[in-house]
Amino acid sequence: MYSGSTLTTYSGRILGAHQKIDRVARRHLELLVPESNFPNVRQILHFEGGNGPDAIKRKSPAKDEPWHYFQPFDPDDTNLLDIITEHYATLVTALSARDVIRAAFEAAWLAHAIVDGLTPAHHFPYEEKLIELRGGAGIETRTTLKDKIVLPGDTGRERVANNWKMWGPKGLMTTHGTFEWGVATVILPSRFKLAQPTAEDLAMFADQKINQWYRGVAQEIANLGLFDEFTRSGWTTKLARQVRRQLAPRIVKSVTVVWHGALIEAQAKGRLA
Repeated sequence: MYSGSTLTTYSGRILGAHQKIDRVARRHLELLVPESNFPNVRQILHFEGGNGPDAIKRKSPAKDEPWHYFQPFDPDDTNLLDIITEHYATLVTALSARDVIRAAFEAAWLAHAIVDGLTPAHHFPYEEKLIELRGGAGIETRTTLKDKIVLPGDTGRERVANNWKMWGPKGLMTTHGTFEWGVATVILPSRFKLAQPTAEDLAMFADQKINQWYRGVAQEIANLGLFDEFTRSGWTTKLARQVRRQLAPRIVKSVTVVWHGALIEAQAKGRLA
């Protein structure tokens, strides 16, 4: 999901989808657990944009880069689930220790991973397609910024063709980016009052392991077929309405539910200590 340019914080403040979702989720969390020691929204957003996972793609291409793509129906795809589980556990620990800075970092990066993995564009087999365009070379071989931007080829014609498939009007990155830009624009004016988790939502999360719960939510979203619809028809009124009324509220609710779960678990640890 789009988090604004990593070169400046201003674009994220205005059009950053991650920042928008975090702000709304934090308001909803406050309604569920008022006056807790959970980091405030300003502290959380400090670790988005230029200090968030997306910035690593610019600062250190293909090195320790968080990969937030997820195949919800592939039981062997657990990389993102592992990332989410680790951030969640560390957030609980930081909240228990009242380490506000570390808790803010973990809350932000956890939310970022949750949002990306629930974004329909991230359910597309992007890595496989990118490796194909790179002649079979893995994504870890992109060791410079140029390697990430310019695709290789055995001949000049092949290089042009591969880069067109990446950056052209229907290219791999172009399609991904225009979908995420569109989502950010569509949700900009929304307040998502109806995205407040219910008691049933909170109980469902508490009754499952986080990776099991998350896969179920991702499957629900994948079944909507929003990215497939976008690749066929582009942005339409119907698609924008689905994003605003179905996709975005579900994502906001998911971030709130996970933050709430971590906070309640940390509070329980504090009482038992």
